[in-house]
Amino acid sequence: MAEKAVAATLVAPRKFEFREYDLPEISSNDGLLKMEAVGICGADVNTYHREVPKPRIMGHENVGVIARIGKEAGERWGVKEGDLVIPEEYIPCGHCKYCYTGRYRFCNQTDRGYGQQYRHGQTTADVWPSLWGGFSEYMYLPPNTVMHKIERPVPPHVLALYLPLADGIEWACRYGGAQPGKTVLIQGPGQMGLSAAFASRQVGADCIIVTGMSHDAARLDMARRLGADYTIDVEAEDFTERIREITGGDGVDVVVNVTGGGGHATADALEVASKECTIVLAGAGDEPISLGIAGKRPRRDLTVKTANGHSYASVNEAIGYLTSGKHPELLDIATHQFPLEQVARALDTAAGDGEPGAIHVTVLP
Repeated sequence: MAEKAVAATLVAPRKFEFREYDLPEISSNDGLLKMEAVGICGADVNTYHREVPKPRIMGHENVGVIARIGKEAGERWGVKEGDLVIPEEYIPCGHCKYCYTGRYRFCNQTDRGYGQQYRHGQTTADVWPSLWGGFSEYMYLPPNTVMHKIERPVPPHVLALYLPLADGIEWACRYGGAQPGKTVLIQGPGQMGLSAAFASRQVGADCIIVTGMSHDAARLDMARRLGADYTIDVEAEDFTERIREITGGDGVDVVVNVTGGGGHATADALEVASKECTIVLAGAGDEPISLGIAGKRPRRDLTVKTANGHSYASVNEAIGYLTSGKHPELLDIATHQFPLEQVARALDTAAGDGEPGAIHVTVLP
């Protein structure tokens, strides 16, 4: 096994350097992952375009094989060398109130606002042992890694869909309450929106509506294949009237906004909300909204939630769907794969500036 790893290191906006890093000595408590696949999400695209205070190895939707592992780590994670695994991006402290209650994605240790941040794809290369992200041949697995063992292996680029799928499950079902008897509106047909549509269908929501723009025609078609009952092109159709027509005037019960900041999408959601509606702002941008609705509509019970990340249960559920062999339609989301040396092209494609037709883009180190 090589004692060094080559990693694409972000050093400036849209600029990578391929640097060599020493592989760390592994103790009884940690491990090393040989990277197989790493997915790209909107957060990666934003990081790629922003100023870079310190070099870092990006990549947090990681799939790989255990290359080295300490005895205690292997017992704690239930894995051994050679196992195919998914480590979540969060590296929590393990002893705060959020960790104790299973909400470790809110642990201060994983949040850049509370000092040194420990998170795969975010921790900077000046922090030992530098190999914190998936755009690399190998990635370090610290003791507090949140680990998922893959029992029924499928191609790594398929497994790399686990994070958008887990987010869709979390936001539509656990935050939003999608279930039988509910009408679900999903604003935005990107990888998260499509995943939310799929998740809503799996839990038996009565009606699923996905909105997009005219250039999203192919994605809206995919939304129907994944479980949407209706799709709406908001540039070509009257959104409010179309929702009223579909729902018989009752409105929608669950909204998942993953537009990334699409104009007046949240205000639109408030306009078509039913008398009891939960609006989940998972990627809504900075749109100002007014809740001063008294006198304009019937009295309503509205819940507005900001959504962040996924839970352990949602990741497990996503892995179950991806490895079951029962949902080939999910493969339509995995549109593009690139080798590590083309990581910049992969990010440009995910941003809409590279290869056409991209939804979920994967790097294969």
